[in-house]
Amino acid sequence: MISLDGVMQAPGGPKEDKSNGFKFGGWTAPFGDEAYSKAVKNEIKPADYLLGRKTFEIWEDYWPKNAAFWPGINEGNKYVLSKTRKKSDWKNSNFIKSLADIKKLKNSEGLDIQVWGSSELVHLLLKNDLVDELRLKIHPLILGKGKKLFNDTAHPSGFTLVENTITTTGVVLANYKRTGEVKTGNAGKTIK
Repeated sequence: MISLDGVMQAPGGPKEDKSNGFKFGGWTAPFGDEAYSKAVKNEIKPADYLLGRKTFEIWEDYWPKNAAFWPGINEGNKYVLSKTRKKSDWKNSNFIKSLADIKKLKNSEGLDIQVWGSSELVHLLLKNDLVDELRLKIHPLILGKGKKLFNDTAHPSGFTLVENTITTTGVVLANYKRTGEVKTGNAGKTIK
């Protein structure tokens, strides 16, 4: 969930993440419709989850008590990149410490691994070319300040649009799969 200017901070509610004085928590709420709900329901199928510590701590407090909407979140394995946390009472929570642990997890057998929120973790994954797919919900608003999806450290990568929908509220739902390196050429010339 991102704004036109790439902000991904606190999409779910006013109290979700107020760090650095962020004032727009819950900014996705006005944009729900049937197509949006369908996309989210499709994404919350059984998976494993790779989360940053801050996102994990927000979720750890919320999802165990509110699982009716997303029962799989409690059953799925949650892998949390953290230098400070080592355990949690939340079922199936596993703590990892390094990029090497992430690479090992990525190369293991099992369910797809999803990342939700976790801006610092996303930056680390993009920097190290560990992203296979981006499922973006681009909302028609500019938030200005806030945690951004992309920064200047991302590894140059090519993606292909594999699915897209525009909701009745103007949200662009775009799913991109990694295709390789960035291709360049001269604008205006036919590419063969």
